[in-house]
Amino acid sequence: MDIGPVTICGEVTILHGGFLLASRLCHPKPLSELAKSDWSVVGKPILEALQEICTSYSCYPPQPNLWKKKAAVVLWSKLLLSAVPSDDRWKSDAFFSVSNMIPEINHTVLFELFKAINAPRLFTQLLLVLPDPLCQKELQTLVEYIANGTSPADVAFFLDIWWEVMKHKGGEEDQLVLLFQNVTHQHVLESEELDQPPKRFKSSPSSMPEYSAVPLVLPILTEGLKLIKDSLGSTRMKCYALANLVDVLSALVATECQAKALSPQAYLEKISSTVTLWSCDCENRYNKKDLDAKVKEAERSMSLPDMVKLSKQLVLCNLNFLHSLLKEWASEVQVFLNDPQQVCYESYRLLNCLAALQTRLTNCGLEDLNQETARVMLDLGKVIADLLKKINPETWGKSTGGDLVASVAMVIIDKKMDRHQEVCSVFAMEKNWALSKDWVACLVKNKALFQDPELILKLLETVASLESPEDSSRNREQQIKVVKIILECYTELSLPDKNKVIAGVLASWGRQGLSKLMVAFSERFQEELNVAFNQIIQSASGEGFKKAILAISRLVVLNPEGTIKKISNLAIANLGTHQFLAEILCSFPALSFQEPQDQPNVSRNLLLECLKETVWERLSSPKEKEQFLEFLVHLMRPSGTTPLLSPSEVVQSLIFPFLKSDSPRIELCLQILDKALKVPSEQSWIHTCHPFPLIFSLCKLLDGFSQYWHQPEDQERYSLETKDLVVTNLAQLCDVLLVQKDSLSPQLWTQSVAWLHKKLSVLDWTIGLRVKDIFGEHFRNEVPATLFEVCKLPEEDWTTRPLPNYGAGSGLLAWLETCCVSTALREQMLVLLVVNVDNPEEVNLFSKGFLVALVQVFPWCSQSEWRRLVHVIKSLLEREILYVPYSLEYVQFLPLLNFRPFAYHLQLSVLLLRAFQFLCGASGATWMPVEAWRHVGRLYCLSLSDLLGSVKTIARGQWHSVEEKNVIRELSFVYIQMFCHTLHVAAMLPNHGTGDPLLLVSMEILSQYEMLYDLDESLGSALRKANETHFLESIVENVTNKELRTMLLHQINKI
Repeated sequence: MDIGPVTICGEVTILHGGFLLASRLCHPKPLSELAKSDWSVVGKPILEALQEICTSYSCYPPQPNLWKKKAAVVLWSKLLLSAVPSDDRWKSDAFFSVSNMIPEINHTVLFELFKAINAPRLFTQLLLVLPDPLCQKELQTLVEYIANGTSPADVAFFLDIWWEVMKHKGGEEDQLVLLFQNVTHQHVLESEELDQPPKRFKSSPSSMPEYSAVPLVLPILTEGLKLIKDSLGSTRMKCYALANLVDVLSALVATECQAKALSPQAYLEKISSTVTLWSCDCENRYNKKDLDAKVKEAERSMSLPDMVKLSKQLVLCNLNFLHSLLKEWASEVQVFLNDPQQVCYESYRLLNCLAALQTRLTNCGLEDLNQETARVMLDLGKVIADLLKKINPETWGKSTGGDLVASVAMVIIDKKMDRHQEVCSVFAMEKNWALSKDWVACLVKNKALFQDPELILKLLETVASLESPEDSSRNREQQIKVVKIILECYTELSLPDKNKVIAGVLASWGRQGLSKLMVAFSERFQEELNVAFNQIIQSASGEGFKKAILAISRLVVLNPEGTIKKISNLAIANLGTHQFLAEILCSFPALSFQEPQDQPNVSRNLLLECLKETVWERLSSPKEKEQFLEFLVHLMRPSGTTPLLSPSEVVQSLIFPFLKSDSPRIELCLQILDKALKVPSEQSWIHTCHPFPLIFSLCKLLDGFSQYWHQPEDQERYSLETKDLVVTNLAQLCDVLLVQKDSLSPQLWTQSVAWLHKKLSVLDWTIGLRVKDIFGEHFRNEVPATLFEVCKLPEEDWTTRPLPNYGAGSGLLAWLETCCVSTALREQMLVLLVVNVDNPEEVNLFSKGFLVALVQVFPWCSQSEWRRLVHVIKSLLEREILYVPYSLEYVQFLPLLNFRPFAYHLQLSVLLLRAFQFLCGASGATWMPVEAWRHVGRLYCLSLSDLLGSVKTIARGQWHSVEEKNVIRELSFVYIQMFCHTLHVAAMLPNHGTGDPLLLVSMEILSQYEMLYDLDESLGSALRKANETHFLESIVENVTNKELRTMLLHQINKI
């Protein structure tokens, strides 16, 4: 409020004239001696002067009550500062110039003026900003004044002040009141009347401590009631007085007992009831006020101030006083309260106050109180309860219409009154108000207040409940407005709050989100979806990520399923976008929603279900599968955000249903399992995935590889290299399970291991070796008895297993199969192998048996297993346990060169040639399908590639230690031998393209030989080169494939 000037002006002159007339009417006594009985005559010119000022409209905009306030403030400050010398006042008293024009007055003039202008709230505000001693003194003066010749107007004014004191809240003072506070605090604290030591206290209103004087004045008011209780003529005033006293006691008891606040709905209904009563009561001072003013005033009356604990003796006195009043006025009050014609705000308030006090007295623990207080509280509670039982429920108040409650709620929200946030909650969920014109207007005007996830969800539920075919046409425009506002409120939320809304939407309406609610939410969704993702794909950057989150957050809440499926499709179809899109999805942890299923306590992850429905069946190319895998990995291990998928969910959804030998997705499942097992996790998630059945499923897959080449040709067959993936997953799974072993009870672990052992007993015996760490001390390694014939196996760790297929002489076969299982077992087998190298016959027999066993194992090996076997061969050759003679088949004499560094390479090349001669012989040429021949050809190429790499490594190490020409000649010899062996093997392999990879390797060997050919510039090398190239041409001439023969000859001719 703009308080305007508080200086000499036209209004002050008029007021001055009024006081001069009053002084004449009071003559011969001065106004400072005015008696209460004289005010009706003397006060008339003063009130007329005020009326003239207030209706003159000398200011704009008009403020008719402002000068009433100014006059009251000036008069009170004049009274309070009358003892302060003028020389001190004029410098710092803002009211000095005006108050100096007013004749000396007494409290009669002040109090009667307040009564005349009906300003109990202003009186209370000014009273409570006075220094505490002065505040108590002034109120005591008022009580004494009221008690002397008490009139009905005095009673009403006293009770109004009391009620205003109860409703007072600090911080609501306007500038005029704060100015009065400054002036009084500055000067009055020095007054001798207050017996304070001399000091000057200067402070601005903002520096005043937050302190309430209410508890200090309440005892004075209750004592004042005791003085004037016999002057309360009407029953209505008695109800008013009782309500005030009961409110004081309720506040004190609530402080002791921690009373609960009203629910928002009850709060609204109570305010609405108060407004209804004021509107129906012509005697009430709020009757003529508009709805906003009534609601604001009713709201003030709803919350009592915080009370400091008064002395227990004072509480006891007040309880006794109320008890005596109820006994004295019981019959009169009872009749009044039961009369439907007398229902008014005072009766309504008294009944509510008594009910509240009775509840608090009943619920308050009496054990902490002294015996006398507890007894009085018990007796008072019974008296109140008896009185309330005798009151007709129909006379407690007047019925309130739903429209009024809605209007009250909207006023509270518009004006942002106390508890307006709680009222917003009621507003959002009240279906009877929703979509009305006023409701929508209030929502539009106050949309900032509804930017809260809980309120948005309540609004959505309310709007959803009103959607019906017959309403849609009538309320279409309102619906569109509301939808727009709700989405705008949602857009302004922080990302965590948006996730709360998304979670609530999914829980209420499922995967289709808001688009399931009404057409207004689903319109243009597809268009928005396409536009948003076109922009996202084009700007996958840091700034683009923020914009993407903003755009996707809207789409996700509109249709989570549609958004997820679009992202999934893009992640697979657009190369390089999978990580960016996964990070976007992980920004919405609410999407890890568990969809309930028809079965109880069964749910499925929404994201995984959408992935399965969208891309699972259409993954065809290796690149798409790779993108899908990486997409899943980023969903399980995003950078800097919470994972959207857990490994356990992925395993249960994408692996368990498809982990079967006949599943077309078996390889992809195994790759997913490999990724899931590598995700770091502190939780024992593996236990939720039935780890032992999962181990058994992997073992069954491995068992299928033992019959791999015997499966019908028309049966869908995955790559033999999948075996490595199964083995890797099985090893990882066992490791993870062993790490988390302690989280299971020993009994459960033992039972699970026993179950697994029983299940594996019908599978290939090598599978048990792969899970030997799981079996641990429970079971020994079970192997064919013949393995004990070639190894010294410790019986505490190893035992025999009856296997009819492993008869006499199969020990080396079992040994090689054991070497294939793992690197650790390979090394153990090499240590435990028993061969007497001093016995030539035994070495010779071992070498022949080894070749036979190798031929039997070779076709069933995966690449990693074959590499383990090659390592075994190398170890045996180095230890001279395995004998492989150098072949003279492709050379007439051995040159006098140092072949020791390349002995292994030459021997392995010869051994592989002998193995293929065995495989491709008349007895074995038809026992494998075409794909098996292609597989062994690929394994042979793998070995040759590794040999070439090893040869080059050795050559680099020997290059500077020996004469360069000798190294070149040795390398040339090795390359020519390998080239011849390769063409020999290629010639032996069946047709159908099984030898094509070998011919490509032979081209690589020729390329290496060509490099040496160009480097060899030694004397006499020309003849040797000519002989070598002629020899190579003669070998190539025997290649049956004309096209490849031409290519090789062309390569040789280039040399």
